[in-house]
Order: sequence, then structure tokens, then C-alpha cells
Amino acid sequence: MTPAIASAAIEDFQRTFAAIRAEIARVVIGHAQAIETILTSFFAGGHVLIEGVPGIGKTLIVRSLAEALNLSFNRIQFTVDLMPADITGTRIITEHPDGRRELAFVAGPIFAHLLLGDEINRATPKTQSALLEAMAEQQVTVAGASYRLAAPFFVLATLNPIEMEGTYQLPEAQLDRFLFKVRLEYPSEPELARILAATTVADSPTIRPVLSADRAAGRAEELKRLVREVLVAPHVERYVAGLVRLTTPAGARGDSEAESDVRRYVTYGASPRGAQALVLGAKVMALLDGRPHATYDDVDKVAVPALRHRLVMSFAAEAAGVAPDEIVERVLAAARRLRT
Repeated sequence: MTPAIASAAIEDFQRTFAAIRAEIARVVIGHAQAIETILTSFFAGGHVLIEGVPGIGKTLIVRSLAEALNLSFNRIQFTVDLMPADITGTRIITEHPDGRRELAFVAGPIFAHLLLGDEINRATPKTQSALLEAMAEQQVTVAGASYRLAAPFFVLATLNPIEMEGTYQLPEAQLDRFLFKVRLEYPSEPELARILAATTVADSPTIRPVLSADRAAGRAEELKRLVREVLVAPHVERYVAGLVRLTTPAGARGDSEAESDVRRYVTYGASPRGAQALVLGAKVMALLDGRPHATYDDVDKVAVPALRHRLVMSFAAEAAGVAPDEIVERVLAAARRLRT
């Protein structure tokens, strides 16, 4: 890729990203940082876990993203009685006009470009696991037959943090499949006033698709491929490796306060997928800043959403009220000394 082509491609990515973000902002008030993180995950080719109290716009953000991208969208309301076949689809007996009968596959709601799994922790682990293969391999297997999912495939799952009764904790293997975890904060008083003004009138704002319907999926894949072409120098890769290693008790063997906190409060640290999330997120940050190469600062920008859900905290952390975000911030400060 020549410098001129690279510059044009980066500018095109910036324009598209900004246009999608602006369209979502037409109907979603506030949550600017969360929306940018969700878009970053989409173009990095990952999935997002969204945590927030009811009524602050989780579903609205996801639906608005699908409309802006002009991609197909399905929503699954997870409940305790939901079964894996309700997500992936199942085989049923169909009868032909000539009387012949055969088993035919009926696709489930997972067959969409954007899939919203609402309150995913309300379903049993067996049902939650129905998403694992799709998130990792972009396919589902039913009765021994595998079916490919159309690209791009993007899962956004929501968690309600204030209701624990009747919920099931997500397995660590599934949490690790999410590139980022995003927390939606309660709106401020001015934002709440704007929400009331926008949602209690006759005419509500609508989303205008940014990508054309005939090639929206292909266009999204082109932009995702561009992200993969961003360069990451060896010293930045070493920084990422050192940062992830510091989140594990085995890797935090120094005498710094951050490493001491990791040994005290963290049972298991981030996996190699956490390092991949840091690099891919940093590549998107680089493009948004107009550069074809990622830097230390790009990595730092995505460290919290990339690592917060990958730390398994100890009982001591719960007793002391220490959150994963605090540990990630402390580790970030300690990791900066690894820069060479």
C-alpha cells in the first residue's frame, strides 16, 4: 500500500467512523465514550459486553448502530427457560407436496449481522454456551451440521448489575470471548432533561443509514481489514505483553504497589485474548488519530475496557471493595516503566 493510498484509506475510515457516531448521537443522548468503544470493537472484529442499569439506553444504542450500519439485526431476550435451539435454530420435519418428508434446518435469531443478547446472565450456562462457537468461529453447529454466519457478525450482550436473583454468572471462557466490556453510567441531570425533551414529543429523531444497503456488509468488512493492516512495532508488542503479564499474580513479582495489589486481589489475570484485544483496539485508535501505526498511548486508551472483565478478583478484593478497573489503572501506571 502506497503512502497516498494509505492516507486516503485512513481518511475514509475516519469519515465513516465519525458519520456512524454522529448518527447514533441523533437518538442516543450521552454515552459518547461508550459508543466510541462499541464502534471500536466492531471495527476491530470483536464483541462487546454492556453493563448498565435498566432504562439507560443499552438496547437503543445497539439498534441505532444496526440502523446506521444498514445491517441486519436480531434481539434475543434471555430468560431462564430459553434453550440453545431458541438461539441457534433447530431441525424440523417438513413434508413435500409429493408426500416425502425430510429434516430441514430452521435458522434461529443468531443468523444476523448484529445480535443483541439482552440480559444474557438470566439464561442458564447451557444456553449461554450456545453463543460460544458463534462468537469464536462465526458458525453454529446443529445436529452435527455446521452453518456459517454471514460477515460481519457482531454480538452485543447486556448485563443488569442490580439484579442478582434468578441470574447465572457468565463463565470465564465466555467473558473472555468479548473484546471489550463497556459500562453505561447513569445520565447527568442535563442529559436526563434532553432525554425527556427528545422522547416525549410527537416526532422523534431517526437514524439515516451511513452505508448503502447493497454493499453495507462488504463495506464493513473492508474497513475491518484496514484495521488489521495497521502496523504495530515490536516495542509496542512487548509493552502489551508486559502489561498483560502484570495482571497475573505469577507475572506481578516486583515490589511496586501495583504488583503487590495484583498478588493480593487478583486470582487469575488476563489471557492472551486480552493482549489481542489491546492490539486490535490500539489499531483502531491509531486510524482515528490519522496514523498507520499504533503507539503506547493507543494501547493505554483501550486498556480498561479490554481487561476489566478478564480479571478474576479474589475474596479479599470483594471485601476491600477493590474493583477490576482500579487494578487495571494501577497496572497501567506500573507498566509504563516497561516502555523502551
